[in-house]
Amino acid sequence: MKTPEEIFNYLTNQFGEEDLSFESRDIGQPWITVLASKIREVSKFLRDDSELLFDTLMCLSGIHYPKEEELGVAYHLHSTKLTHNIALKVRVPESKPNVPSVESIWKTANWHEREAWDMVGVVFDDHPNHKRILLPDDWEGHPLRKDYVQQEFYQGMPTGE
Repeated sequence: MKTPEEIFNYLTNQFGEEDLSFESRDIGQPWITVLASKIREVSKFLRDDSELLFDTLMCLSGIHYPKEEELGVAYHLHSTKLTHNIALKVRVPESKPNVPSVESIWKTANWHEREAWDMVGVVFDDHPNHKRILLPDDWEGHPLRKDYVQQEFYQGMPTGE
């Protein structure tokens, strides 16, 4: 079982330090920040490398960073064989919220990415079914963005109290 820092060091040997950074706080799980353009390549390596074997995408969540005008994605991975865990994060500008899909690597990402699109507005490039999953196709906005203003009516019906 490798620690998050050992996993980061292993990844930097493969990909270099310019595309990755390691973050650790006093509380919570450490994470590795990955350039959005590299997330699919790094994910495939994490899944397939015999020292890592991250076969499970436990969770994928969209994040809104309004002060920085950015959106993000957090990936929580687990290796059932080697029993280690890691969290990855990517960040992209709100004006170009594109992140490569990892659905071809972990099939469970299909629904998670659709939810992150629906609720936060992250666009997952090359996703096989990139459409809303929780809200109607004609819904306006992304409700988990911190600046979201709920529409008063939907198809003539009030949406609030």
